Amino acid sequence: MKRLSALFCSTLLCVLLSMSSLAQAQTLIGFARLPADTFAPGPTSGQLIAPANGVIPPFIDKQPVQGFSAVLRGPNGDFWAMPDNGFGAKDNSADYVLRVYRISPDLRTKTGGSATIALKSFIELRDPNHKIDFPIVADGAVYPGTAIPVDSDIRDRRLLTGGDFDIESIRQAHDGTLWFGEEFGPFLIHTDATGVVLDAPYRLNGVMSPQNPFLGTGTPTLPRSKGFEGMAITPNGKLLYPLLEGPLIADTDQRRLIINQFDLTTRQYTGAQWFYRLEASSGTGQSIGDMTAVTDRTFLVIERDSFEGDAAVFKKIYLVDLDEVDQDGFLVKKEVADLLHLKDPANVGGFGPTFRFPFTTIESVLPLSNTTLAVLNDNNYPFSAGRTPGQPDPDEFIVIRLDQPLSR
Repeated sequence: MKRLSALFCSTLLCVLLSMSSLAQAQTLIGFARLPADTFAPGPTSGQLIAPANGVIPPFIDKQPVQGFSAVLRGPNGDFWAMPDNGFGAKDNSADYVLRVYRISPDLRTKTGGSATIALKSFIELRDPNHKIDFPIVADGAVYPGTAIPVDSDIRDRRLLTGGDFDIESIRQAHDGTLWFGEEFGPFLIHTDATGVVLDAPYRLNGVMSPQNPFLGTGTPTLPRSKGFEGMAITPNGKLLYPLLEGPLIADTDQRRLIINQFDLTTRQYTGAQWFYRLEASSGTGQSIGDMTAVTDRTFLVIERDSFEGDAAVFKKIYLVDLDEVDQDGFLVKKEVADLLHLKDPANVGGFGPTFRFPFTTIESVLPLSNTTLAVLNDNNYPFSAGRTPGQPDPDEFIVIRLDQPLSR
C-alpha cells in the first residue's frame, strides 16, 4: 500500500497535516477507486436479482466486492472494508456471503498516485458452532423462496449470508474480537477476529423490524431497513453506541433517532439513550450513514438524502457530543463537511476544482487524524449509478482535510 502509507508516514503527509490549521475549507487531498465490476472467488451469487445498469447476473463462482458500509484501520496501513448484506434486500441476497475485505488504496494526491485500490484478502462470517439461535440459510436445502440448491460451501461451512443478516457496521474491541451492527433484528453480532460467531445475536428489547426472525405474529416497532446503520466504539474500548437509522414507528417525531449504549464488559445494554434529530428533509428522505467515535464522548455522524448524481442535494458529516444536548433533548449537531461541496484545487478527484460525492448511500467515515477523514461510499452494485448514468457505481475512497480540528 505504497501511496496510503505515504499519507501517514512520509514527508507528504507531514506537510499536508502541518497545513491543516491553515486550510480555509474542506479539501479533497486523496482519491482512489475500486471498479464496480470487482469480484472475489466464492459461491455463485446474484441468482435472485434482475439485470441493472448493463450488468447481467448471475455471477458464476464469484462474489461482488461491493456495498462498503463500514471501514476499520488494518495492519501495515491497510484497511478493512465491510460490505452489507449484498443486493439490498433479505429475499434477494441469500447467495451473497457476508465478508470483510482487506483493501490497500494507492491514493492519488497532488503529487501523484494511481488512484487504485488493491484487494488483498477477506474474512467470512460463519457459525460452525451453531451459536445463532434461529435457522439460517445454511440450514436449508434451497435458498428461501426458490428451488435453487444452497451452495455446498455455504451449507458445509455454515457461512452467513445476506439472507441471514444485513450487517451495516463493524467495530473491533480491544480483545481483537469483532462486533457487527445489523438491520434485520436489529442485532449485535459478536465474532472472533476470523469471523466465527461467538455468541447468540444480542437483541434490543422492545425494538423489532419486520424481518426479525423472532417477530412471529407480533407487530414490528421499527420500519424495514432502519436498524443499526451506524455504530461507534469508544477509544477506551468499553462501550458500543449503535444508532438506529430510522425512528420507531410509534414515535410522534419521525425525525428522532435513538442512540443506545451497550457495555462490552457485561455484554448488556445499559439503558442509557441519546436522541439524534434528522434535518428537515423537504422530500429528500434523510437517513443516517455511519457513526464513528472521535473521543469517548464525541462522534461523527453521516447524514444524507436518498438521491444520487445531479439530484443529490444533502450529504453531510456532523460532530456530536454526548454532553451537549439542546433544550428539546437532542444532541447538538456541528457540521464538519459537506460532501457535495469539497474543494479540489489539485484536481485529485478528476472532476475539476469542486468535488462532489453524489452517491445514494455514503456509509463509512474514519478519522485519520484530528483534521483528516477517510470517507467511502456504498455502491449498491449493480443498482446505483450516481457517478455516470446507466453505469454501476464504483467504490470510492476519499480523504478530506478539514478547516477545523475535530477536537481541541
